[in-house]
Amino acid sequence: MTRVGVVGHVEWVSFAVVPRVPLAGEIVHARDVFSEPAGGGAVAAVALRRLAGAVTFLTAIGNDDAARATEERLTEVYGVTLRAARREAPQRRTFTFLDDAGERTITVLGERIVPAIDDPLPWDALADLDAVYLTGGDAGAVRAARAARVLVATPRAMSALAGSGVAVDVLVGSAVDPGEVYEPGMLDPPPRVVVRTRSADGGEWVSTADGRSGTWDAAPLPGKPVDAYGCGDSFAAALAYGLGAGMALEEAIELAARCGAACHCGRGPYGGQLVTHRRSDQA
Repeated sequence: MTRVGVVGHVEWVSFAVVPRVPLAGEIVHARDVFSEPAGGGAVAAVALRRLAGAVTFLTAIGNDDAARATEERLTEVYGVTLRAARREAPQRRTFTFLDDAGERTITVLGERIVPAIDDPLPWDALADLDAVYLTGGDAGAVRAARAARVLVATPRAMSALAGSGVAVDVLVGSAVDPGEVYEPGMLDPPPRVVVRTRSADGGEWVSTADGRSGTWDAAPLPGKPVDAYGCGDSFAAALAYGLGAGMALEEAIELAARCGAACHCGRGPYGGQLVTHRRSDQA
């Protein structure tokens, strides 16, 4: 079995399904509302649990009802092995519109909560993993995650990555999201491979070690598109899983593209994620 983990953040997300995002001053009526633990770290953790059968998620959470609901759903509903440091602060929340065009529009409430190397978490256990996907932490957390055989990270953890002094195997982000920009020189040492997604236009990758590069086409959607929430992090999680399982980069990207496409065809972060390993109580 491929052993995988996530180091990063989780948010308590309230979703509203609407025909379209309201204009300034306008009122729209939601057809449905629901809440889930989500954000990049949580989405990736659930995706990896569904691909690998088990996942360890090192994170930090707050001390309110939303934090308790986050912990309960990730462990009891989604089967994630959660190792969470506690913060004396409210759980970070977001509010997300899911519209009929399949887009997600996100408002963030509160400061990002990420794990730190001084937290009493099982950092040494990361050395036993085949792959780790990192969405947040401090520089020490990055160095601990580097002990895994494969380390994949998002540019949204740039400040921690830049202070860590280690090279990630793959830096993966969106080519069209300003929050996920990576330019040569931003990290020293540089990531060994940079992967950039372009949604329905596929994406491209480049090896900083030897200059090799390539592109891929988006995977066909397995059904009707529903919403885009979680597609990018499902892609990144599957990429980490594939590399941890010993796949070549192009093969891992192909799997990742299929996982991103599957997520697009389900409601919210988890409704469409690709499942290859089911829990015994969900078989």
